[in-house]
Amino acid sequence: MSDVTPDLSLSQAADETQDDAVVQAQTCLLQGQKAFEAGQYQAAMAQFEQGRALAEAGTPLQGELRIWLVMSYEAVGDRDRALELCRLVAKHPHMETRKQAKQLLYILEAPKLRMNPEWLTEIPDLTKIASNKKEDKDWGRPMVNLSPPRPPKIKPPEGYVIPEPTDPSKVVMGDDRSLLWALGMAIAVLLGLLVWAV
Repeated sequence: MSDVTPDLSLSQAADETQDDAVVQAQTCLLQGQKAFEAGQYQAAMAQFEQGRALAEAGTPLQGELRIWLVMSYEAVGDRDRALELCRLVAKHPHMETRKQAKQLLYILEAPKLRMNPEWLTEIPDLTKIASNKKEDKDWGRPMVNLSPPRPPKIKPPEGYVIPEPTDPSKVVMGDDRSLLWALGMAIAVLLGLLVWAV
């Protein structure tokens, strides 16, 4: 019985080590995704590389790390490495990873379109402006007043007095019978139309 116990403790220790590696790989994936989305592609590549080394081969996690690594290579301009790794990931045992890699490979292998310089808009470098904040305090503010003009205040003629509001309870609305006559006429017209249609 003493021979079985050491084997179990070794397998449990191996499982715990493997679980720690998976958690670390998932952490690397999340940190790499945040860095990638922030435009820090070198930092993202480092996280994805570290996570790929920790993840078990053939798992969906390792495949996802590799997909992100391919996109990071492409983002930094290393298309050859991106294509090479993407071709490897296209043979991954996990079906969804394989599918994503094939779609990504299709995009990476597509011919680059020539861009006419007239089609492009150059974005100016705003870092110089940010460093000169003290010199140019009005940067970014409109030079013209863009709010709609206010209408001029019209003065009433001299001697004009604004009348007091009328009390609604004192207003004579007319006879209630006129409403009854209007309803009676409308019903009569409808009945007439109904008889005529039959």
